Formats: sequence, structure tokens, C-alpha cells
Amino acid sequence: MSSPARLFLEALSPEAYKPYGDVIMAAPRGETGAAANQGTAGRFDHLATLEDHRPGRARLNVSVFRCAPRPVGDFSVDLLEKHPASTQMFVPMNATRFLVVVALGGAHPDLGTLRAFLASGLQGITYRPGVWHHPLLALDKPTDFTCLVHEDGTKDDCVVVELPQAARRVVAIEPAAGSVVP
Repeated sequence: MSSPARLFLEALSPEAYKPYGDVIMAAPRGETGAAANQGTAGRFDHLATLEDHRPGRARLNVSVFRCAPRPVGDFSVDLLEKHPASTQMFVPMNATRFLVVVALGGAHPDLGTLRAFLASGLQGITYRPGVWHHPLLALDKPTDFTCLVHEDGTKDDCVVVELPQAARRVVAIEPAAGSVVP
């Protein structure tokens, strides 16, 4: 029996991630944005597109996910999920780094488009409607994420598929720079 194919970890950047969604990052240093709050803040608008493809409009759910950290080492991508009718957005509240695994596809994930990104704690992400993804993977410590997604209680809220053994991929999760692995 052969071992699963390896999936190489990439640094999360807006350009590399564009087919899958948006990357939300801290305001650019040196830029002031549009004046807001009587001049005490700069506002940076339209950083991500949030879509709801349902004809009746689903309710926007704002929630918090608390994710346990994954241990360093190899991680097998055994399942993927998608939200066919809504963008899903995650913004870390206390992360140092986290893993984002995504793929394109229709009724089933196209594993030829499967990619794994390493995000810093200063980056948030969206999954475009219909983008296959693994549930978020916190690294280094328990991490809270604010999540926004349109939901109406139907099967289109979330579709999950388990990958056949032969289709699974392995991602090597390295320790954070400067950390000591027990």
C-alpha cells in the first residue's frame, strides 16, 4: 500500500489565494485610509466580497470558533467541506498562525487544485461560495476565529465529503520559528 501524496505548504498571499477567496490583512503601514470617527481612524473598505446565492436571502450568522491546535508533524487531509450558497469568512482573534487547505471543484473536489497555505495571525480569509476546504487548523495554541456565513438551515449550509484513502494528501506542519518541539 503506497503512502498518500504530499501537499506542500505555501505562505498565504492575496495573489496565490485569489481563486479560493480573499485574504484580509491589517491596514497597510503608511496609508491613512478614508477619514472616519472624527479623524481618529482610517477606514479601509471592500476588503472582501461576502456573497449569499440563495433566492430568499439567508440570515448572516456571526459566530466564534475555538480551535484546538494541531500538533506539528504530518497531517492527513481526510475530508473537505464547502458552503455552496455563501461566502464563509474567518478572522483570527488570537492566532499566531493557522493552516488553510482549499480546492476548487463542483459536486466533488478537484484534487488537482488542492493547496495548503500557512497564514499568520494577522491574516483573515474568506472561502468563496462552493470552494472546498478543510476545517480550519490552528497551530501553536488554542485559537478563536470570528466567522461570518449566511445560513438558512438547509443542506446548502455545509456539504462535507470524506476523501477515499487513495485521494488523501499529507501536509507537513513544521514547528514555529524559535519554538522547541517536545
